[in-house]
Amino acid sequence: MESDLKFFEEALIEAKKAYDKNEVPVGCVIVVDDKIIARSHNQRETKKSALGHAEILAIEEACNKLGRWILDDATIYVTLEPCVMCAGAIFQARMKRVVFGAYEPKFGGLGSLINLNELEGINHKLEITSGVKAESVSNLMKEFFQKLRNK
Repeated sequence: MESDLKFFEEALIEAKKAYDKNEVPVGCVIVVDDKIIARSHNQRETKKSALGHAEILAIEEACNKLGRWILDDATIYVTLEPCVMCAGAIFQARMKRVVFGAYEPKFGGLGSLINLNELEGINHKLEITSGVKAESVSNLMKEFFQKLRNK
């Protein structure tokens, strides 16, 4: 749990980078052998791309860095529950573990809206740890959306 908190703090740093760019403040890091191999934050507005989610960008970076698409020795730390698209990408990469903060009731793919990990027929299962620093994540999200409404 101690290393989870250390890596989760790095994901929060990425989320704050997104916040500073007026992007929805979601950040993530991918860890293999206790080392961060990839990191990113939401960049949908910056890249003008629906695929600019923190997880998608970090998975692409990890695959490029390692020279492989199977990341079965990796843990992804993400501040917000991955959406269905990102959860699907995590499954496609065969990641070992997901650690996330707050649940995402509108788009969450690992427990809120749907739990892809519980679907029959998917031959890969993730280890999931949720609720890490959930209050901090929720407060950052609320602050961001309040700032948008006040513009």
